[in-house]
Amino acid sequence: MRPILLSCAILLSLAAAPMALAQTADDAGERRIMSSAAFLSGHPDLRYRLSGLANFRKGHYDEAMIHFRRAARHSDKPSQGMIGEMYWEGTGVAQDKALGYVWMDLAAERAYPLMLAKRERYWNELDAEGRARALEIGPRLYAEYGDEVAKVRLERELRFAKRNTTGSRVGSVGALTIVIPTPSGTEVVDGSAFYDEKFWDIDQYTQWQDTDWKQHAEGTVDVGEITDLGEPMPGEGEEE
Repeated sequence: MRPILLSCAILLSLAAAPMALAQTADDAGERRIMSSAAFLSGHPDLRYRLSGLANFRKGHYDEAMIHFRRAARHSDKPSQGMIGEMYWEGTGVAQDKALGYVWMDLAAERAYPLMLAKRERYWNELDAEGRARALEIGPRLYAEYGDEVAKVRLERELRFAKRNTTGSRVGSVGALTIVIPTPSGTEVVDGSAFYDEKFWDIDQYTQWQDTDWKQHAEGTVDVGEITDLGEPMPGEGEEE
């Protein structure tokens, strides 16, 4: 496995690593927690984004699109931006600039500066016919991938993962410890660190991500190695 670098020069490299694995992590311990399969199994937004990027880098664009869409269904704005880029540029799909614009508009829903800039550039480059088509198809995509519905899916996954791992209906971690496989062996971390509310409460989790994408949009950060993400978790079906 190789390190993943976060570079904000272009959208692809910006989306190459979850912000949870980059600037937001307070220390190396947090980065190890958030790069673990145990953590990612409960965060489909990040897990599928990483799977999408891995396939994209290999030129497996069909698979990349499948995983980006899965992440997008769980309110992952960088994945929505990647889908927008792919349609806009015709990367692995038939070029469709109107559809690319709508996906980038979705990605800009939380006003991340990079997504907003790309959305405005796309709109300015669309002709009248393209703009009309974008306005026509936009509501359908928002009904499926907008935050109003996508965050509900993500909240459900976060609650389910936390409840099933702790074995408590009230989510108490007590004296729980988490064993995390790392490239150098295994590491035991305190359950209170793994289950910090900023990772599992939907409002805190969203705010935590938003702050990073809005305030830390420059530079390159080495986020370390990502553990194998494996196959989709039970109950997570294929996209249409």
